[in-house]
Parts: sequence; C-alpha cells; structure tokens
Amino acid sequence: MVKRKYDPYYKQAKKEGYRSRAAYKLMEISERFYIIEEDDNVVDLGAAPGGWLQVAREFTTGRVIGIDISPIEPIEGVLTLRADIRESSTVSKVQELMGEVDVVLCDAAPNLSGAWSYDHARSIELAESALMFACETLSIGGNFVCKVFQGDMLDEFIKKAREHFRIVRVFTPKASRKESAEVYVVGKDYFRSPINVGDMFTVEILGMGKEGDGIAKVEDFVVFVPDTSPGDRVRIKIKKVAPSYAKGEITKKLNI
Repeated sequence: MVKRKYDPYYKQAKKEGYRSRAAYKLMEISERFYIIEEDDNVVDLGAAPGGWLQVAREFTTGRVIGIDISPIEPIEGVLTLRADIRESSTVSKVQELMGEVDVVLCDAAPNLSGAWSYDHARSIELAESALMFACETLSIGGNFVCKVFQGDMLDEFIKKAREHFRIVRVFTPKASRKESAEVYVVGKDYFRSPINVGDMFTVEILGMGKEGDGIAKVEDFVVFVPDTSPGDRVRIKIKKVAPSYAKGEITKKLNI
C-alpha cells in the first residue's frame, strides 16, 4: 500500500475513475501502434477488474466484451462473461455475440509463486492461450496485444505470433513499474494461411526462386524448399510461415 501511495499512475487512475493503473498502459500502446480504431469490436481476456475495458469503451463505438474467470463489476456499454478463454464454448459464445472481432487484448498474469522460471512459464502458457483465442476469433487484418513476462521462452512466443501477424513488436509502456519484467507483444494485421509450422506435405517442385530454392504450392500458397529442382517430388515439413510464403525442409525424396 505504501508503494501505491507514491505511484503517480495509481493516483491518476483514482482521480480519473479508472479501475486500475493498467489503463494508461493500454492508452499508450493503442496510441503508439493504432491498435483500436473508432468502430472496432474489442475482446479483453482476463479483463478483471476492468481498467482496459474502460479504455476500450472510450476508444471505440463498436462492441466491447470482457472475459474473466473472476466476476467483473458492470461497466456501462460493456458486456462481461465469466468464462475460461481456453474453453471452445467461450470462443463460440464470443463469435455468437460479436460476429467479427477486430481486436483481442490480454493483460492477464498468472498468480505469482516467487519462483521466476515457473512464473515465466505460466505467463507464456497464458499468452499462448490468448494467442490461440485471437487466431480463432479475429477477422483478417485484426490486432492483438498480450502481456508476457520476460524470460527464455519469450522469443519462441514471439516467433509463434509472427506466424499469424504481419507486424509483431515488443513494447514496454511507461506505466509499467520499473521493477516489473512485463512486456507487451503487439501483433498487427492478422492473416490466415492454409498451412502451419510443423505441417507435413507431399509436393512437386514447380520452379525456382531467386535465392535458388525450389518453389512448390499448397492451395496456391507458395512454399520454398531448399535443395530441390523443378520436377522433384518430395515430402516436406513446414519450418516457417510468413504472410505470403512458407519454407519447408525435405523429410523424404520421392524421386530424383
């Protein structure tokens, strides 16, 4: 409580009627990266106590839904659901209520144990659930913001985000406490591809790319395959997915 007394963001939140100091984090993130447009439909995951919901409601005239396993005190113009974001029924309910989703937010954090490696892993697990929810609900071109604790698993999470968003940035708002290890992963311009990292396909090499890799196609989506030539038939595993292409590696040559 002593720390709060001298925290300018805490005092400002109290003065301006926001439920948490975290409201100013979302303001800064959205204003810097243009996350929430004036008519966007927004879903906030792990939304209690509701500071981000208040900001989202101010930024858009669209629909705003907050989801948490804990109850959220009512906010005018905001629909709240007491639900688990990992459940398919929660995804279905949001799709039913909202239709198109333009922005998915998640400022949730796990209950801290004090064991840093464990807390970091729990944070990544929560962020991955939020990313999965976003991929199942966002419309093409949608945006995503998620809090994650820094640690050795962060780079892998960023890599996963880049499989679904054309622009991915890592950002620390000024309102984050200096002693905090939190960062925000910002994903802009959601896209869907017919393939994912780890998928296996049998393909025929149709041509050659400028860098010397063979070119195959999966549902008209370009896949570059090193060490191949036109006419080769190979079994490949997808190693990288980008907005307009993927890269695969050979697992088996079917002809030479």
